[in-house]
Amino acid sequence: MGLAVMILGLALFLGIHLLPAQRDLRGRIVSAMGEGSYKLVYAVLSVLGIALIAWGFAHYRAAGMIDVWEGSVSPKTLVVLRHVTVALMLPAVILFVASYLRGHIYATLKHPMLVSVKLWAAAHLLANGDLGSIILFGSFLAWAVVDRISLKRRADAGGPPIPVGGWGNDGIAVAVGIVVYLALAFAFHPVVIGVPVVGA
Repeated sequence: MGLAVMILGLALFLGIHLLPAQRDLRGRIVSAMGEGSYKLVYAVLSVLGIALIAWGFAHYRAAGMIDVWEGSVSPKTLVVLRHVTVALMLPAVILFVASYLRGHIYATLKHPMLVSVKLWAAAHLLANGDLGSIILFGSFLAWAVVDRISLKRRADAGGPPIPVGGWGNDGIAVAVGIVVYLALAFAFHPVVIGVPVVGA
């Protein structure tokens, strides 16, 4: 049941996030609904998708995860993979912040949020060999790849018109990213997710 709900949530969340790539379809929907109504429905469906993903994944884990490859890997290798995951998450968080505090990082990567999602998803695929995790993180990785390809074919930047600054924005992005990373590692992940990542 949990896995099915998670997949439904993924279909809803990633499906609505693929809509902006379909420029003609999006344009017709916005014309029919109005920009404000479109944004409201987009936000509501996104939040609902996240809620279903979280609820479904939590219940899937509680019911007993379905192992795919983790059981065939040595404990030492799993420890190494999890250390790699923890290391990859630092640049992932910094890049996510840099997509809003735009500076040289943003100008160089053009779409740091998509790079962030790719790093986050790939890192978690390394550390989790169960079916639910593979579906969850694999779906986000696939979406980020597809969205990046679509952006290359689009005339617009695909994001809100946030001003691009200089090195100061990069410094703030790195500092905020480190703080958020530590909060995720020491508070959010062990308390909310129920999986300690530091010192485990």
